[in-house]
Amino acid sequence: MAVRIEGQHAWILHARAWRESSLLLDCLTLEHGRIGLVARGVRRERTRLPRGLLQPLQPLLLAWTGRGELGTLTAAESAGPPVMLAAERLYAAIYLNELVLRLTDRGDAQPALHAHYALCLHRLGAGEPAAWTLRRFERDLFAELGYALVLATEHDHVTPIAAAGDYAYFPDSGAVRWQGQRDAVRIGGAALQALAADRLPDAAALGELRRLSRAMILHLLGGRALNAWALVEPAR
Repeated sequence: MAVRIEGQHAWILHARAWRESSLLLDCLTLEHGRIGLVARGVRRERTRLPRGLLQPLQPLLLAWTGRGELGTLTAAESAGPPVMLAAERLYAAIYLNELVLRLTDRGDAQPALHAHYALCLHRLGAGEPAAWTLRRFERDLFAELGYALVLATEHDHVTPIAAAGDYAYFPDSGAVRWQGQRDAVRIGGAALQALAADRLPDAAALGELRRLSRAMILHLLGGRALNAWALVEPAR
């Protein structure tokens, strides 16, 4: 029996043409996680669905029917003004959407992730530093996926991270004192402490955190890169 869902808060992560007149949508929803929907007939000249709303950066209320991995969109309405982004911040949002698409599974309900995603877009729209905004989102995303970064202590979960310390960070275990280790990210204790405290670090530490996030993402994706990494350096 088909399930009917109505009034679900959602963001569109990606939309692409499907068949002659429809769209395939990947959406992040509040109560159902990431889902796939078919918006039938919306590319026709006349359609009952508001095609202009079916795009990223627009908060939506969606309704759909179906079962399995792909449902059929039945209604869509605005849930607020779109997030207006340009240049570096627009590239940051493209990166954000690919990150969620690649690292989450369909049908895995994660309301907290939906909130983190909306907050990240809000911060980008409000003019907060794009790179720092993404690092905070990545930290929260890793935690929601069960791969939380260990930021306050070394890998033994006992020895505190020292601000002046120099560390090797291993994605699957955490930080140890730097001794020229291979297959690890070199990062300063001040950078780890800043991310733990949600405190904007200096440019050098921010670059270290970017390398840490990239290593984590590659680890989770089995070494496969994100397409968005080729876009703009500051937003990565």
